[in-house]
Amino acid sequence: MKVLVVEDEKKLAGFMRKGLEDHGFAVTVSHHGDEAYALALHESFDLIVLDIMLPGRDGISILKNLRERKIPVPVILVTARSEANERVEGLNLGADDYLAKPFFINELLARIHAVLRRSAGCHISLLQAGNLTVNLMTREVRRGESDLFLSPREFSLLEYLMRSPGRVFTRAQILEHVWGYGFDPETNLVDVCIRRLRAKVDDRPGESRIETVRGVGYRFQPQDSR
Repeated sequence: MKVLVVEDEKKLAGFMRKGLEDHGFAVTVSHHGDEAYALALHESFDLIVLDIMLPGRDGISILKNLRERKIPVPVILVTARSEANERVEGLNLGADDYLAKPFFINELLARIHAVLRRSAGCHISLLQAGNLTVNLMTREVRRGESDLFLSPREFSLLEYLMRSPGRVFTRAQILEHVWGYGFDPETNLVDVCIRRLRAKVDDRPGESRIETVRGVGYRFQPQDSR
C-alpha cells in the first residue's frame, strides 16, 4: 500500500513515516501543500494522510481540489485544531476520516486500515497502459484487439507492476508479493516469469513495457513513456 503523508512538522512526519514503514506501507512524505497537491495529481496512492495547516495550499484546499477533479483516493485529515466546524467541512468535502493531534501511531494505523476496508469496494477494476488493458474483476488481459492468456502467476506479477507504474521493485519484493515467500538468492523464478510476461505483453521488437533496472529489479513503464 502506497501512502502519501503530508505534514509540515518534520519530526512528526518522520514519526509517521517510520511507524507506517514498520508495518509494511510504502511512504512518500511532503512538507508543503503545493508539492503534496502535485504528487497527489500525478502519482497513484492508496491513501493520503493530510495535515490541514500547511505552507502553500492548506489541507482543505487540497482535498477540495482533488474531489473536484474526481480523484477518489481515501483521505484522513490531521490537525491540532478541535473546532467542530472544521471537521464537518472536511468530511463534507469528502474526507474519509479525521484524526486530532497528538495521537499514537497505533491509532493512525487503525484509522488507515478502517478507511481502506471501507473503500475497498471503490478501488479500480481496470488497469490500462497504451493498448494494454487488464481487467481485475474478470482477470482478462488484452493487447489491442488480441486476448492474452496469462498464467495466474503472470497475471499477479503484471498487476503488481502496473499498479505502481514507474516504481522500481526489487526481486525480493516481487517474490514475496507474487509467490508469497522470502527471497532465495539462488532462485531465478522472477527473471523467468518476467521473460515469459514480456513475450506476451510487448508489441514492439526490442522494446519492453517491463524495464530492467540493472542491479535493482524491475519497473513497469506506461506505453506513452517509452
